[in-house]
Amino acid sequence: MAGRYFDEWTLGDKVTHGISRTVTETDNLMFSLMTHNSQLVHIDAEVARASEFGQILVNSCFTFSLMVGISIAETTQGTVVANLGFDKVTTPSPVFLGDTLTGTSEVIALRESKSRPDVGIVTFKHEMTNQRGETVLRMERTAMVSKKPA
Repeated sequence: MAGRYFDEWTLGDKVTHGISRTVTETDNLMFSLMTHNSQLVHIDAEVARASEFGQILVNSCFTFSLMVGISIAETTQGTVVANLGFDKVTTPSPVFLGDTLTGTSEVIALRESKSRPDVGIVTFKHEMTNQRGETVLRMERTAMVSKKPA
């Protein structure tokens, strides 16, 4: 288990995740089709070439999911009870095929659970950047996390 218990987090803790990922055409195509997202700029090279981007635009829901996945091992792996919500999701820069994405997570809020003495609530600010240092995703994730066993 690599995740931290509620009592091991402090406000302002920041993790730069060790896993980076280069987005492939297969990633984008499979994710788009598995989720029935038929937006042509994600799956049709000719339509994408004619767009303002001039190339395939990676599905932003893939980028969101990748950020969550990359963050889990070093934040809540083995300690999460439940994800309670995702807020303030923004995608300030596009992601293209071949971009390599890296993420960071920062604790922006901590509080005791009002109903469960064995857990606490942690809110993370996640940010993902590409190989050029451009921010491609920002979001907040609130999770119910176990306290360290006595």
